[in-house]
Amino acid sequence: MLRTYSLPLVATLVCLPLIVVVAAFFIGFVGAEQRETLAHLWNFVIGEYIWHTFVLMVGVGILVTMIGVSAAWLTTVCDFKGVSWLRWALLLPLAMPAYITAYTYSGMLSFEGPVQSLLRDLTGWKFGEYFFPDIRSLPGAILVLSFVLFPYVYLITRAAFIEQSRAALEAARTLGITPTQSFWRVALPMARPAIATGLTLALMETLADYGTVQYFGITTFTTGIFRTWYGMNDQIGALQLASILLSAVVVLMVVERISRRQSQYHSAGRSKHCVRPFKLTGIRAVLAFIACFIPVLLGFILPALQLLTWSFERLHVWLEPDFIALIRNSLVLAISASVITVLVALWLCYGKRRIHTPLTRASINFASLGYAIPGVVIAVGVIVPFAWLDNKIIQVSELLFGINPGLLLSGTIVALLFAYLVRFLSVSIQTIDSGLSQISTAMDESGKILGLNAQEILARIHFPLLKTSLLTATILVFVDVLKELPATLILRPFNFNTLAVRAFELAGDERLAEAGPAALMIVLAGLIPVIFLSRAMQARHDKNNQVAPTPKAEEIYEPVKT
Repeated sequence: MLRTYSLPLVATLVCLPLIVVVAAFFIGFVGAEQRETLAHLWNFVIGEYIWHTFVLMVGVGILVTMIGVSAAWLTTVCDFKGVSWLRWALLLPLAMPAYITAYTYSGMLSFEGPVQSLLRDLTGWKFGEYFFPDIRSLPGAILVLSFVLFPYVYLITRAAFIEQSRAALEAARTLGITPTQSFWRVALPMARPAIATGLTLALMETLADYGTVQYFGITTFTTGIFRTWYGMNDQIGALQLASILLSAVVVLMVVERISRRQSQYHSAGRSKHCVRPFKLTGIRAVLAFIACFIPVLLGFILPALQLLTWSFERLHVWLEPDFIALIRNSLVLAISASVITVLVALWLCYGKRRIHTPLTRASINFASLGYAIPGVVIAVGVIVPFAWLDNKIIQVSELLFGINPGLLLSGTIVALLFAYLVRFLSVSIQTIDSGLSQISTAMDESGKILGLNAQEILARIHFPLLKTSLLTATILVFVDVLKELPATLILRPFNFNTLAVRAFELAGDERLAEAGPAALMIVLAGLIPVIFLSRAMQARHDKNNQVAPTPKAEEIYEPVKT
């Protein structure tokens, strides 16, 4: 009985922050004070939050779709000089957090930045004599987020284009359809579910963003939650805003699930042969290269060069004790969170493999919701129950022992590690579950026949075969923890900073150049999963493009015996 219900209990514990946020929304309709707070939010701030969030999502959605789909089509079905490099270079913006890209462009395009300084040197203009667009605005946030998030659409759409049947496009060619017409009339409709999936993931990241919109001074739900919590000291209002943001995320999750089902339907007729590429030469090849290179240039190369410039100007910072302490704190958090998350995911996935019940499967799916939920929502959902539990522990301790132990949960990294577990458990579950699905259940039965119990089967059979999956899950969680900003800002203990928090604080004080070393460390760590992902994509592309050798005559016909 305990073994059967242990997985649902752990899944419920992991989803406790989400339960708290959802409960806060319904509690808001019960008490008079809660209803008054909710009415005040609706009358004065929620309309502005909804409008800015809506404009941000529409703008980002249009741009990431245009950039991602066009880049995926050109690098999949066209052959031109430099395309093999572009196939993996288009993934590099994934290593650049949006808030760091926002800092770099603010530094480059500000009045004292290199762009405007060069413009004034060339023209002789002075302040007030020319117009220059302000990057720290809603259109600027749309551009920054778009050039960082388009790889979500590019990656999934390119996979869909690769898996499309060659027969359909070849049939379109025989009917006299040009490559452009085949894209609009054949390939694009077939890839529509994949495009919707990538777009949904990009919009989820847009909803969850805090660093970019806060630095650009744009009021959205994430900035509103921070302002309500810290500025107004209103926990109820922050929880109610978080519940509204959570409802928007749930809608996007439903759309994403529907898109995946449709994607399975549209991919039913795929062929093992990839699409034969179009050979581009001359001006067409140049235009195709420029169209794919510009997103890489704006999404990674220019911000990375700016970070390198700032970092080399301050080489002494790398050896300062405070910076070393930032690296140590970040590594301790990232390593601890990744180990805890991977172990919990391994236990849940292995339990799902052994206990085949609908309750178990539903529990695992329930525990996997955290990755789609913004970090600020999870942080608010964590701090409320942990603070309540800390107060109860203090009351009992003072009553029994006369000692105040302090905030053991909400005042230490325990709350932060739990928030990371909730946020990134889905990444580990998907990676480990994929690895377990490739291990035949016959090996489990063989282990039972040899007298091995469940723990011995896991340690002696599954664990050696899952080393790659476990390492991949650990790296992914490690990098995500290093880049996470909102949850760390809310839940970190006093006088405990990380690289992400330090970069955010320095940028908030307009000390952008001093934020360069910390931001560069985060970007270098973010390159690790991008390298793994690009290698996997290249291996998949090479496998699909390999041509079967022509059999020799003696391999087809038996020699005539005389």
